[in-house]
Amino acid sequence: SINPCSTFFLLSVSDVGLATALMPTLLGLALADAHAAPASACLLQMFFVHIFSIMESSVLLAMALDRALAICRPLHYPTLLSNDVISKIGLAIAFRCLGLHLPLPFLLAHMPYCHPQVLTHSYCLHPDMARLACPGAWGAVYSLFVVLSAMGLDPLVIFFSYGLIGRVLQGLGSSENRRKAGQTCAAHLSAVLLFYMPMILLALIDRLRVPIPQPAHTLLPYVHFLLPPLINPVIYRIRT
Repeated sequence: SINPCSTFFLLSVSDVGLATALMPTLLGLALADAHAAPASACLLQMFFVHIFSIMESSVLLAMALDRALAICRPLHYPTLLSNDVISKIGLAIAFRCLGLHLPLPFLLAHMPYCHPQVLTHSYCLHPDMARLACPGAWGAVYSLFVVLSAMGLDPLVIFFSYGLIGRVLQGLGSSENRRKAGQTCAAHLSAVLLFYMPMILLALIDRLRVPIPQPAHTLLPYVHFLLPPLINPVIYRIRT
């Protein structure tokens, strides 16, 4: 099975890395009223923000699949999730974080920009930078695919796995077994909701053009990036 200590460690690395990557521009704005950032520093921050975001998303996805197999296929679990499979999952996460995202800063650096270079947030994100590019820039298509392939696909697979878990739990005759299985998933499900819900809400608000106060619109991305590093240690400390 996937070692809980390993997953907690990877979650800690991604949480600390994400918070650290955001700090330069946040502190510059708060302490020095710095409203501009060099392009190279912005691209570097964007790279690390997305690296650690995808790492956290990938770890949450691996943990969801681990729990789904443990509850839905308990007899086949040791065979399906052997040490060799776990090693391949680790390599896939590493390739997904580094291999797919390494070209992004170079693509964005060499794309033509036709719009005023003003960002929506106080830190550099891929969607913010890509929308400044000229229409039809081919690099924007690749970069959009890379980001959406993780942040769009992962929550769908995670919630689907919990749907399977819920169906199995309904068929359990013993309330004690349901309680134990629910406790196994509670901490992970809390971390999933904490990480994805602000991002999903922000995407729906932008897509549906829901009129909300600008401070609330600005606050949601901060909640998405900075609240999980604050709350995850509390959640998993209570669980363990």
